[in-house]
Amino acid sequence: MQKLWGGRFSASADSFAEEFGASISFDKRLAPFDIQGSVAHATMLGTCGIISAAESQAIVDGLGKVRAKLEKGELEFRLSDEDIHMNIERYLTEEIGSVAGKLHTARSRNDQVATSFHLFVRSSIVDVVEAFQELQSRLVEQAVEHAGVIMPGYTHLQRAQPVLFSHHLLAYAQMLQRDIDRAIDLYDRANVLPLGAGALAGTTFPIDRHLSADLLGFAAVYENSMDAVSDRDFVLEFLSLASIAMMHLSRLCEEIVIWTTGEFGYIELHDSLSTGSSMMPQKKNADFAELVRGKTGRVYGALVSLLTTMKGLPLTYNKDMQEDKEGCFDTVDTLLGSLTVVAAMVRTWKVKESAMRTSAAGGFTNATDAADYLAKRGMPFREAHEVVGRLVKHCIANEKALLDLSLIEFKSFSSLFEEDVFQALALETVVERRTSYGGTGGESVNRQLEVARELLCRTTAWVDAATPIVRR
Repeated sequence: MQKLWGGRFSASADSFAEEFGASISFDKRLAPFDIQGSVAHATMLGTCGIISAAESQAIVDGLGKVRAKLEKGELEFRLSDEDIHMNIERYLTEEIGSVAGKLHTARSRNDQVATSFHLFVRSSIVDVVEAFQELQSRLVEQAVEHAGVIMPGYTHLQRAQPVLFSHHLLAYAQMLQRDIDRAIDLYDRANVLPLGAGALAGTTFPIDRHLSADLLGFAAVYENSMDAVSDRDFVLEFLSLASIAMMHLSRLCEEIVIWTTGEFGYIELHDSLSTGSSMMPQKKNADFAELVRGKTGRVYGALVSLLTTMKGLPLTYNKDMQEDKEGCFDTVDTLLGSLTVVAAMVRTWKVKESAMRTSAAGGFTNATDAADYLAKRGMPFREAHEVVGRLVKHCIANEKALLDLSLIEFKSFSSLFEEDVFQALALETVVERRTSYGGTGGESVNRQLEVARELLCRTTAWVDAATPIVRR
């Protein structure tokens, strides 16, 4: 079959080389975006008088027919056409004849593919923000539902200080908010149109790039035609924010795995989000949490892969850049899937409040408050720290908790201890006295919940504004 670019060549490509160089196996995913960009380009060509109004309308109508067949699953993409762009052009030619060849006036595949990829990434950002928000809302719901539940907070995976379970969950909600903010920030940089840059130097035709941008909902056009076709930093940014987000999900999933163990027993996952063992009938495994944790590596890999691909490329377009898409497509699917399954786990898990409280009561999580008790009575904190350390050592030797001690025992370590030490070291007191901004005290957590609700509303407003643009 004669290639659309084959005029200069006297021999056809080797079949192995053709298969090796083709991208249709994966870039067919760009089909709706390629059609969307082509409709805008044909409309612009007609408006600017570069092709006739009748020709422009014929192309637009033909692309509409191709889109309808695509949506019905009636298009078969051919390896011989190399990529999605040439496959779509072939189908357009079958619909309207030779006038289809005028669509590529003032356009190169370089700016064409960059445009399709911008459209894809821009749309994916909105999908990802919605998925972030769904998980964030589930965390907030759980924080409200289990208000007042005390659990141990950890450092080095050792029990450290008691905190509200709600406080723990809202920490992840805040991480997700930064993921959302990164995605929204990237949207502005991805929302720039490369179409009209040509192969690298622009075009001699009197095109109107800003009209094309308006038709596609882009806020701006690339200022430099070489930059427009040669960089993929918007993809790298997406892979970067996805990697950070997967790291956050992996940390939460690690805790889910830990919390579901018999040793912790803080939560139980719903049966529909757990698996069993082919040998051991008693097993209930947090496989999906483990899988999210494992999938984080493939997202990291996509980022490192594209960074490595791009690092040595001279301006402008190079075939290496064909490697930009598979990792991005996989990352979008992996991130969206991971967010969906984690949100489902959070929404349906069973929280074992008594197990959390029992664990928080052990491990001397109120030891810092014993030191604070002495410091507030005039003892230097470093000295108070040493006194309570000896107090804990005494408890360990005698298999007691701090609240199991008598006042006489307390006073044997410092005369500053009084009867009110028992109230001061009670779990509820320890938590509620964390009144500093952002702390785990009830009032602070309530304020954090209000902030979280406001952020959810803000994200909803952004998604509502962006969706009509990316779904054109």
